Amino acid sequence: MSVTTVPIRPIKKGSLTKLWIGLALVLIVGAALAYAGTQNAVETGATNEQFLANNGDEDGVVTTDSGLQYKVLKPGEGPSPTATDTALVKYEGKLRDGSVFDANEQTPMPVGGVVPGFSEALQLMQKGGEYRIWIPSELGYGEQSPGPELPANSVLIFDVTLLDFISAEQMQALQQQMQQQGGMPGGPPSGPPPGMPGQ
Repeated sequence: MSVTTVPIRPIKKGSLTKLWIGLALVLIVGAALAYAGTQNAVETGATNEQFLANNGDEDGVVTTDSGLQYKVLKPGEGPSPTATDTALVKYEGKLRDGSVFDANEQTPMPVGGVVPGFSEALQLMQKGGEYRIWIPSELGYGEQSPGPELPANSVLIFDVTLLDFISAEQMQALQQQMQQQGGMPGGPPSGPPPGMPGQ
Protein backbone atom coordinates (compact mmCIF):
# COMPACT_ATOMS: atom_id res chain seq x y z
CA MET A 1 0.00 0.00 0.00
CA SER A 2 1.45 3.32 -1.06
CA VAL A 3 0.70 6.66 0.42
CA THR A 4 0.81 9.82 -1.64
CA THR A 5 2.57 12.83 -0.31
CA VAL A 6 -0.30 15.11 -1.33
CA PRO A 7 -3.55 14.12 0.28
CA ILE A 8 -6.44 13.81 -2.19
CA ARG A 9 -9.45 15.66 -1.03
CA PRO A 10 -12.73 13.81 -1.37
CA ILE A 11 -15.05 15.04 -4.12
CA LYS A 12 -18.01 16.94 -2.73
CA LYS A 13 -21.35 15.30 -3.15
CA GLY A 14 -23.01 16.61 -6.34
CA SER A 15 -19.78 17.87 -7.95
CA LEU A 16 -19.57 14.87 -10.25
CA THR A 17 -23.12 15.50 -11.40
CA LYS A 18 -22.29 19.15 -12.14
CA LEU A 19 -19.25 18.05 -14.12
CA TRP A 20 -21.34 15.71 -16.29
CA ILE A 21 -24.00 18.41 -16.82
CA GLY A 22 -21.31 20.89 -17.83
CA LEU A 23 -19.81 18.39 -20.27
CA ALA A 24 -23.23 17.65 -21.75
CA LEU A 25 -23.88 21.40 -22.25
CA VAL A 26 -20.54 21.83 -24.02
CA LEU A 27 -21.39 18.93 -26.36
CA ILE A 28 -24.88 20.33 -27.08
CA VAL A 29 -23.53 23.82 -27.84
CA GLY A 30 -20.83 22.31 -30.07
CA ALA A 31 -23.38 20.24 -31.97
CA ALA A 32 -25.66 23.28 -32.41
CA LEU A 33 -22.78 25.36 -33.78
CA ALA A 34 -21.78 22.57 -36.16
CA TYR A 35 -25.40 22.25 -37.33
CA ALA A 36 -25.69 26.02 -37.87
CA GLY A 37 -22.47 26.00 -39.86
CA THR A 38 -23.75 23.13 -42.00
CA GLN A 39 -27.07 24.90 -42.52
CA ASN A 40 -25.29 28.07 -43.62
CA ALA A 41 -23.12 26.13 -46.06
CA VAL A 42 -26.17 24.37 -47.48
CA GLU A 43 -28.13 27.63 -47.80
CA THR A 44 -25.39 29.60 -49.51
CA GLY A 45 -22.75 27.28 -50.93
CA ALA A 46 -24.66 24.13 -51.90
CA THR A 47 -26.17 23.39 -55.26
CA ASN A 48 -29.92 23.87 -55.70
CA GLU A 49 -30.38 20.11 -55.53
CA GLN A 50 -28.42 19.84 -52.27
CA PHE A 51 -30.29 22.80 -50.79
CA LEU A 52 -33.70 21.35 -51.68
CA ALA A 53 -32.74 17.84 -50.50
CA ASN A 54 -31.69 19.24 -47.13
CA ASN A 55 -34.75 21.49 -46.94
CA GLY A 56 -37.05 18.55 -47.73
CA ASP A 57 -35.80 16.83 -44.56
CA GLU A 58 -36.84 19.76 -42.36
CA ASP A 59 -39.79 19.28 -40.01
CA GLY A 60 -43.15 20.04 -41.66
CA VAL A 61 -41.79 20.47 -45.21
CA VAL A 62 -43.73 18.51 -47.86
CA THR A 63 -42.26 17.78 -51.30
CA THR A 64 -44.77 17.23 -54.13
CA ASP A 65 -44.25 14.94 -57.13
CA SER A 66 -43.19 17.94 -59.22
CA GLY A 67 -40.46 18.91 -56.73
CA LEU A 68 -42.29 21.88 -55.21
CA GLN A 69 -41.75 22.11 -51.45
CA TYR A 70 -44.12 23.77 -49.01
CA LYS A 71 -44.73 24.15 -45.31
CA VAL A 72 -48.11 25.12 -43.86
CA LEU A 73 -47.51 28.04 -41.49
CA LYS A 74 -51.24 28.53 -40.88
CA PRO A 75 -53.95 26.34 -42.39
CA GLY A 76 -56.80 27.94 -44.28
CA GLU A 77 -60.44 26.92 -44.57
CA GLY A 78 -62.75 25.87 -47.37
CA PRO A 79 -62.03 24.91 -50.97
CA SER A 80 -58.82 25.57 -52.88
CA PRO A 81 -58.59 27.72 -56.01
CA THR A 82 -58.28 26.09 -59.43
CA ALA A 83 -56.03 27.06 -62.34
CA THR A 84 -58.81 29.17 -63.90
CA ASP A 85 -59.48 31.20 -60.73
CA THR A 86 -58.01 34.55 -59.76
CA ALA A 87 -56.40 34.67 -56.33
CA LEU A 88 -55.88 37.66 -54.06
CA VAL A 89 -52.58 37.08 -52.28
CA LYS A 90 -50.04 38.65 -49.98
CA TYR A 91 -46.51 37.46 -50.61
CA GLU A 92 -42.81 38.03 -50.08
CA GLY A 93 -40.27 36.42 -52.38
CA LYS A 94 -36.68 35.70 -51.34
CA LEU A 95 -33.62 34.02 -52.75
CA ARG A 96 -31.61 31.36 -50.92
CA ASP A 97 -29.33 34.02 -49.42
CA GLY A 98 -32.36 35.71 -47.82
CA SER A 99 -32.43 38.75 -50.11
CA VAL A 100 -35.99 39.91 -50.90
CA PHE A 101 -36.63 40.31 -54.62
CA ASP A 102 -40.36 41.07 -54.50
CA ALA A 103 -43.17 41.65 -52.03
CA ASN A 104 -46.79 42.72 -52.19
CA GLU A 105 -49.38 43.20 -49.44
CA GLN A 106 -52.40 42.49 -51.64
CA THR A 107 -52.41 41.67 -55.33
CA PRO A 108 -54.72 39.71 -57.63
CA MET A 109 -53.12 37.09 -59.84
CA PRO A 110 -54.46 34.50 -62.24
CA VAL A 111 -53.69 31.13 -60.62
CA GLY A 112 -52.81 29.56 -63.98
CA GLY A 113 -50.94 32.64 -65.22
CA VAL A 114 -47.96 32.55 -62.85
CA VAL A 115 -44.87 30.34 -62.81
CA PRO A 116 -45.79 26.62 -62.49
CA GLY A 117 -44.50 26.23 -58.92
CA PHE A 118 -46.46 29.24 -57.66
CA SER A 119 -49.59 28.05 -59.47
CA GLU A 120 -49.27 24.57 -57.95
CA ALA A 121 -48.83 26.02 -54.46
CA LEU A 122 -51.88 28.28 -54.76
CA GLN A 123 -54.00 25.26 -55.73
CA LEU A 124 -52.95 23.51 -52.51
CA MET A 125 -53.98 26.42 -50.28
CA GLN A 126 -57.31 27.42 -48.77
CA LYS A 127 -58.60 30.90 -47.99
CA GLY A 128 -56.76 32.41 -45.03
CA GLY A 129 -53.90 29.91 -45.30
CA GLU A 130 -50.26 30.93 -44.97
CA TYR A 131 -47.59 28.80 -46.64
CA ARG A 132 -43.86 28.97 -47.15
CA ILE A 133 -42.99 27.56 -50.56
CA TRP A 134 -39.70 26.63 -52.19
CA ILE A 135 -39.89 26.63 -55.98
CA PRO A 136 -37.11 24.75 -57.81
CA SER A 137 -35.74 26.75 -60.73
CA GLU A 138 -37.37 24.44 -63.30
CA LEU A 139 -40.79 25.30 -61.78
CA GLY A 140 -39.87 29.01 -61.65
CA TYR A 141 -37.98 30.97 -64.28
CA GLY A 142 -35.38 28.30 -65.08
CA GLU A 143 -32.51 29.58 -67.17
CA GLN A 144 -34.32 32.85 -67.88
CA SER A 145 -33.65 35.87 -65.71
CA PRO A 146 -36.70 38.15 -65.55
CA GLY A 147 -34.55 40.93 -64.06
CA PRO A 148 -31.26 41.72 -62.34
CA GLU A 149 -32.72 40.94 -58.91
CA LEU A 150 -33.43 37.33 -59.99
CA PRO A 151 -30.42 35.40 -61.32
CA ALA A 152 -31.05 32.53 -63.74
CA ASN A 153 -31.63 29.08 -62.19
CA SER A 154 -32.72 30.55 -58.84
CA VAL A 155 -34.68 28.65 -56.20
CA LEU A 156 -37.55 30.97 -55.28
CA ILE A 157 -38.74 31.08 -51.67
CA PHE A 158 -42.11 32.66 -50.96
CA ASP A 159 -44.17 33.34 -47.87
CA VAL A 160 -47.71 33.42 -49.27
CA THR A 161 -51.08 34.21 -47.70
CA LEU A 162 -54.17 33.37 -49.75
CA LEU A 163 -56.49 36.23 -48.85
CA ASP A 164 -59.33 35.26 -51.20
CA PHE A 165 -60.07 33.94 -54.68
CA ILE A 166 -62.85 34.13 -57.25
CA SER A 167 -63.78 31.94 -60.20
CA ALA A 168 -63.20 32.89 -63.83
CA GLU A 169 -66.96 33.49 -64.22
CA GLN A 170 -67.04 35.83 -61.21
CA MET A 171 -63.98 37.68 -62.54
CA GLN A 172 -65.54 38.08 -65.98
CA ALA A 173 -68.77 39.41 -64.45
CA LEU A 174 -66.76 41.83 -62.29
CA GLN A 175 -64.79 43.08 -65.31
CA GLN A 176 -67.99 43.57 -67.31
CA GLN A 177 -69.54 45.49 -64.44
CA MET A 178 -66.46 47.72 -64.15
CA GLN A 179 -66.41 48.35 -67.92
CA GLN A 180 -70.08 49.31 -67.83
CA GLN A 181 -69.33 51.76 -65.02
CA GLY A 182 -66.38 53.14 -66.96
CA GLY A 183 -63.81 51.85 -64.48
CA MET A 184 -61.76 49.85 -66.94
CA PRO A 185 -61.53 51.54 -70.34
CA GLY A 186 -59.81 49.21 -72.77
CA GLY A 187 -60.38 46.09 -70.67
CA PRO A 188 -58.12 44.25 -68.30
CA PRO A 189 -54.35 44.62 -68.56
CA SER A 190 -52.60 41.84 -70.42
CA GLY A 191 -50.20 39.74 -68.38
CA PRO A 192 -49.20 40.06 -64.76
CA PRO A 193 -48.10 43.44 -63.41
CA PRO A 194 -44.36 44.00 -63.02
CA GLY A 195 -42.84 42.15 -60.09
CA MET A 196 -45.52 39.44 -59.93
CA PRO A 197 -44.35 35.85 -60.08
CA GLY A 198 -45.61 35.59 -63.64
CA GLN A 199 -44.34 33.46 -66.48
